[in-house]
Formats: sequence, C-alpha cells, structure tokens
Amino acid sequence: MADHPILLAHGPNLSQLGSRDPAVYGTATLDDVGKTARAVHPDVEVFATEYEGELVTRLHAAGRDGTVAVVLNPGALTHYSYALRDAVELLEVCVVEVHLSQTHARQAFRRHSVISPVVSVTITGAGVLGYRLALLACRERLGLEQEATR
Repeated sequence: MADHPILLAHGPNLSQLGSRDPAVYGTATLDDVGKTARAVHPDVEVFATEYEGELVTRLHAAGRDGTVAVVLNPGALTHYSYALRDAVELLEVCVVEVHLSQTHARQAFRRHSVISPVVSVTITGAGVLGYRLALLACRERLGLEQEATR
C-alpha cells in the first residue's frame, strides 16, 4: 500500500475539530479523522493548515510527489478561494471534497462551493463517515478495491 499515498488536506479551522461547535462538526478530532482514514487506507498523510497559500502549495506538491488521490476539506475556503480551485483543477488525480456538516442546510453563504465543479466527488453532511466514504471512492477509482477482494 506504500505506493498509493493519499493526501487528506484540511483548510482553516479544521485543526479545531473536537472543540469547535460539536453540535455542527461533531466531537471527533483531526487525530480521530486520521485514525478513521488509516483504517480504510494505511498510506494516508493528514495535512492541516490555517493558511490558503500553504494549502495551495501542498496541493501543487501532491501533483508531483506520487500522491494518487486527494481528500480535501477546504473549510471556509470552499466558498470563495479561486486560488484553491485552480490548484485542485491542476491535479490529475481523483480529488474528493468532504464537508462534515450539511452545508446546504446552513447559512446561505455556505451553500455554494467554488471547489465542487473541479473535483471528482463531493460528500457533505456525513460527519467523519464522509472521510471513510471519500477514501473508498478514491480506492475504487484507483482499482484498489478490486485488489482488496482478490
């Protein structure tokens, strides 16, 4: 599995999972998300930053470093970051956008994603399960699920 690295990338405020508005985001921490992810796919890098430019830089690196898929929770950058959108669009791998909360049931500004049009899959409102589903989608698109059942 070491030759199939998947990046779990997180934008602003997601480092605060577990303590940030648990009624909306749940009680799982970023470490919990990483453990959940590694149970599905052991070769996962969890990356979190509060800075748009750092996230863009990491995605650029993912396009060159052998990363085979990206699971991206852009946080609030979802709604307005065309720089992030452009970085995602440059990637030639499966990218799944994940949101813990049901963004369409929240404030009007949260209902629009500038990222969704350039990703393979968008998962919203499933909580931490969304990361598991995202990784399964990546593995399926990579043909790794067929390998696992042989």
